[in-house]
Amino acid sequence: MSVHRIASTYAKSLLDLALERQNVETIRTDMLGLTESMKSRDLVLMLKSPIISKDKKQKVLDALFTGKIDPLSKGFIDIVLRKGREDLLPEIVKTFETQYKVHKKITEVKLVTATPLSNEKLEAIKSKLLESNVTDESVVISTVVNPDIIGGFIIEVGDKLYDASVSHKLAKLRKEFVGNEYVKDF
Repeated sequence: MSVHRIASTYAKSLLDLALERQNVETIRTDMLGLTESMKSRDLVLMLKSPIISKDKKQKVLDALFTGKIDPLSKGFIDIVLRKGREDLLPEIVKTFETQYKVHKKITEVKLVTATPLSNEKLEAIKSKLLESNVTDESVVISTVVNPDIIGGFIIEVGDKLYDASVSHKLAKLRKEFVGNEYVKDF
């Protein structure tokens, strides 16, 4: 079984259980905290290490999370450890966040511009995206400023990319002129 498939199965189970117990937001908060914890290289290496026993891993995880997260989240971590999938915990947590956003109908959009945009322009872009069939009911825009695109913008929604940057248009023109057999080089 692939890592993605295993992570997806565990994440879906946790989301379904959280929905059943009506504490999805609490579990999401716990998973976001776990994501922050996974930024510790030592913790990830400890979880992935085949040399460290499950008992020691359990003691470390108990010390880190007991009393600090919801019992459902703690029980879930314990089950993942008991099943020997602790090395996949970072992927499971990431997949949980993705499935949570699908459940809540939240679309993440990455917007790249040459200069920072005002709040009014961001709201205008957000409303246009909501009117389109490309996004769900809610849009979260993350902005990146990249002066190399010269002007215009690049919007990335899921696996779709709309590049309306000046640098992209110039590159297309350059490619057109290079392939033109009727223009002689000087």
